[in-house]
Amino acid sequence: MDETDQLRERVRQLIQSMPVPQREFAAAIGLDQTKLSKALNGARRFSPHELVRVAEYSGVTVNWLLNGSDDAKTVTAVPAPAAGTASDPDDLAHSEPRRRILETAWQLIAERGYHRVRIADIAQACGTSSAAIHYHFPTKTEVLDEALRRNVKLAFDRQVAELHAVPGAHDRLLKLVELQLPTEGLLRAEWSVWLQVWNEVALDPRLRSLYTDSYDRWYQTILMTIRTGQEQGVFRLADPEAATAQLTALIDGLGIQVLTGRPGSTVGAMRAHLNDFIDRSIVQGA
Repeated sequence: MDETDQLRERVRQLIQSMPVPQREFAAAIGLDQTKLSKALNGARRFSPHELVRVAEYSGVTVNWLLNGSDDAKTVTAVPAPAAGTASDPDDLAHSEPRRRILETAWQLIAERGYHRVRIADIAQACGTSSAAIHYHFPTKTEVLDEALRRNVKLAFDRQVAELHAVPGAHDRLLKLVELQLPTEGLLRAEWSVWLQVWNEVALDPRLRSLYTDSYDRWYQTILMTIRTGQEQGVFRLADPEAATAQLTALIDGLGIQVLTGRPGSTVGAMRAHLNDFIDRSIVQGA
């Protein structure tokens, strides 16, 4: 089987492992049942967005879907074991309640703030009991830890899905920036969770190990993309490490300005500043 056939077979395996029929699986990932059937039969391809939704709903990674392993070599850095989530397609029925609780808790933290969300709030939103939440997450700190891991997984899945077919390092770097902009919806919610993690890490050194592993995946993804650009001859900069440190710091700072509503700070302005930096400091090597 070629890679496309293997992808379809893995999705079929996931559907068969889920405790819901294919119709409900399609609805859960926001895809018309006819389109899902065509994708499984080879009449159409899964879009990057659809791959992310399949991975999110099924509790696997896009890397597993495309390459058969969570830690297979791909176009982005792979999460460290402590910051990642392992795909287990044979245990989807058991993991579904936990996934639903985490997704709900993550959304509440993004919308209300970590310290304004109680375990009882998560239980109410899930339509279950506080005891059920504690069964999966014994402490509230563990909820935040898993929210951070979900951030890592969402970014990893999105990047692998969007970039695996982009061969040029320049286009890949611009796409990485685009995928990190705090646009309304999911990406802005991810940024909200990151902001709260930064605050908690600054106050509690015990959280720094997980944070470092989580952030390093993003840092290493930028670094490997810049080094690939050097090898391809499209980036003229002298020091990839320095450029990576500067670019990631610029993304963080501009993102905070957008989220906190600094006058004149918009997603469009952030994009323009980042593209300008890439052109002057990385492409031209000024």
